[in-house]
Amino acid sequence: MSVAGFLLFIVLLVAVLAGINALVFRWARNAFGLSPRSQRLLKTLLWLAIGGMILGRVAGRFWPGPLSTGVIAVCSTVELAAIISGVLLMGADAARLLSSLPGRLRRAAPVLAKADAPAPLQAVVSVPVLPRRAILTQAVAGSAFLIGGGSALYGALKGRSDYSIEEVPFKLPGLSRAFDGFTIVQLSDVHIGAFTGAPELAIAEELVRKAKPDLIVLTGDLLDNDGRLADVLGRFVRRLSPLAREGVVAISGNHDFFAGVTEMAGAVRAAGGRILRNDGLVIGGAEAGFALLGVDDVWARRQGAGPDLQRAVAALPQLGGKLAPALDLPRVLLCHNPSFFSEAAGQVALQLSGHTHGGQVNLGLRPADYLLPGGWVAGRYDLRGSALYVNRGFGTVGPPARLFAPPEVTRVVLSA
Repeated sequence: MSVAGFLLFIVLLVAVLAGINALVFRWARNAFGLSPRSQRLLKTLLWLAIGGMILGRVAGRFWPGPLSTGVIAVCSTVELAAIISGVLLMGADAARLLSSLPGRLRRAAPVLAKADAPAPLQAVVSVPVLPRRAILTQAVAGSAFLIGGGSALYGALKGRSDYSIEEVPFKLPGLSRAFDGFTIVQLSDVHIGAFTGAPELAIAEELVRKAKPDLIVLTGDLLDNDGRLADVLGRFVRRLSPLAREGVVAISGNHDFFAGVTEMAGAVRAAGGRILRNDGLVIGGAEAGFALLGVDDVWARRQGAGPDLQRAVAALPQLGGKLAPALDLPRVLLCHNPSFFSEAAGQVALQLSGHTHGGQVNLGLRPADYLLPGGWVAGRYDLRGSALYVNRGFGTVGPPARLFAPPEVTRVVLSA
């Protein structure tokens, strides 16, 4: 992303968050009759939430440590509470507008009919707000703030560490009986950085060990935004490698490009892992194995590169002096962004992806189902004879919180 593009993104982000915070402030002021001092305190808190969340990320890049991490965590949690509350209050505003439309239309009709008649003089009368309406307003605002604050706290303190191992059985057409029960363990979107460090990586290692993999695949966004942490990734891969007889295979994600894809790939290779960037390899042999393909993330298309499935297939090694046997093997594709499934479907048996974090923060519904291409957010999908599995990811991006999108390690068990 260019500097101009990054700055434009920050400006748009601040504008959206400021609009949400303004809505939250208006509801709090009107519902609870805040004093001038309380209004100033609330405004300061809401602005500090936005500023601390963004500036903390910048400070963390140059001066990483507990202070910048703490600032990001607190400010992001406050802002997440404001966002959830604001969304709920937008719904309340919409409901109030819709309920008032019939009355407004009835009042407007006689006014339009008598538009040419002189308006009679009317005395200005001050009408007090009905207590019932004030109580209802306070109840709506209080409920929104309670849900927003409680959800943000739960997502930050519990939701982001509510790890699970998801078992995914998959019949791979053309797979030899000799590979029945072969287990691929997928770890995605680790986001090594401020909120994924040694404690979280130790948990990931233990979960992978419990899953008893034959092969470990890391499907992108291994680093968050700092290439200097590539050595942490390397040590992690080195610890994972002995857990699977076929070792560790990794691909790139968009955040790996932000952090430095060269550093990420170099760390994986130095640790004994294999990087597939529009590349392929054979797991097993010509008689019993399958072709494992890996492509670059779709974000790389902005740099004139990107995923190239045909190149990955062409890179498959020759078996018995011929490429043909490898081409006939069943194919498993690793691609970080599930949106590539629209291009890969029909050419591979199974695509393993991540990127979406399962929506990461879902309340009542999952907005990502309606916003992301194909609605491919979490779990299994089928298209043109191919299957896609989208891993919810292990780490977080943006607010360090998860709500109804628990982090996962996927255990794919193949059968013939």
